[in-house]
Amino acid sequence: MKFNLFTLIFLIATFSYVITLLWLNVRQSKVVIQSFDKIPNEFRKKITLEEHQKAAKYTQAKLKLNYFEIIFSTAVLLLWTLGGGLNYLDNIWQAQINNILYTGVGFVISLMVIGSLIDLPFSIYRTFVLEQKFKFNQTDTKTFIMDLLKGVLLMLIIGLPLIFAILYLMSVMGEYWWIYVWLVFTGFLLLIFWLYPIYIAPIFNKFKPLDNVELKTKINNLLERTGFKSNGVFVMDGSKRSSHGNAYFTGIGKNKRIVFFDTLLKSMNDDEVQAILAHELGHFHYKHIKKHMISSFTISLLGLAFLGYLINQDWFFHGLGISNPSNHTALILFTLTIPVFSFFIAPVNNYLSRKYEFEADAFAAKHTNADDLVSSLVKLYKNNAITLTPDYLYSTFHDSHPSALIRINQLKTYKQ
Repeated sequence: MKFNLFTLIFLIATFSYVITLLWLNVRQSKVVIQSFDKIPNEFRKKITLEEHQKAAKYTQAKLKLNYFEIIFSTAVLLLWTLGGGLNYLDNIWQAQINNILYTGVGFVISLMVIGSLIDLPFSIYRTFVLEQKFKFNQTDTKTFIMDLLKGVLLMLIIGLPLIFAILYLMSVMGEYWWIYVWLVFTGFLLLIFWLYPIYIAPIFNKFKPLDNVELKTKINNLLERTGFKSNGVFVMDGSKRSSHGNAYFTGIGKNKRIVFFDTLLKSMNDDEVQAILAHELGHFHYKHIKKHMISSFTISLLGLAFLGYLINQDWFFHGLGISNPSNHTALILFTLTIPVFSFFIAPVNNYLSRKYEFEADAFAAKHTNADDLVSSLVKLYKNNAITLTPDYLYSTFHDSHPSALIRINQLKTYKQ
């Protein structure tokens, strides 16, 4: 293996990334411990000390697991790259198959399977130990195994053709292959967004039309007032896996659906459900989803263009432990290492996301009662054991939503 200057740059970036993540975790842990016996004044009448402390313990437990995940995933990254793991796996496939395209597809798929197996113990621990300890887990062993098998099957059905198409275009479309790959990748994502509500999501969960007539009438009135059209309002059996509650929009075009977790509907009154829905409608009103998609597609285009440059640089491959450069190893190296280099722009992305959340909250306060949205948010924070006192810097890097205190104080201004 020929290590070079880029190897040193990669190591500096990787260790900077790891040290920053660990430092942020330490900050978050200290702040949560310091406020363990202190409920913020704004929540003292709405959340008990026991509930506040449960959120603190849950946050601490997730941080402890995350410490190990950070160190372990970094070790795996270094083993795959500088440790020669990718090079070894690539040599195995090249020895078995003469066709470089089929070699590449086998290499990428096998890497994805190995990655899933490596992550499996963490997933098991997270589900059956951590979530179980705090009484959130509802997943049984059968459901867990079936989810894994369905996920692998979907990866093969959807992933194989996409990977084949990408590697084929990289090999035959010349210098500007990345434009064609981007067009195919973008079209593929749009197709998945369109198919997901009707064909993919039901593979894992059951969806039934909302049967609360009174609530459905109120929701339809809200949709009419805001000029939103969807393919229906559905309830998902979220309680099959977890007691956490949520609500979301999914799909594009005529396949747009409004989905409520059954756990959320059980904990909210009709006015609070309307307020949550109005917030989500705010995202559509201000075209946040479209803006996010355009931003993501633009970033992916720039990323592929950059990969188009790197793929012709021997130092890129040799610096990361690859002795025989190829399209498939370039694609994987870029995918594995880009998080290390892009992590430090996370606050910018989170800032934009938080701006969108404030706009959606303002929209909800305009079309429903701001007090109902505040009440629903408090219940969500309480039921999901989300800490009310996150560290500012930790939140800046990790949270796409404003913290509870900031968000609710902002909502109070809309009532004046």
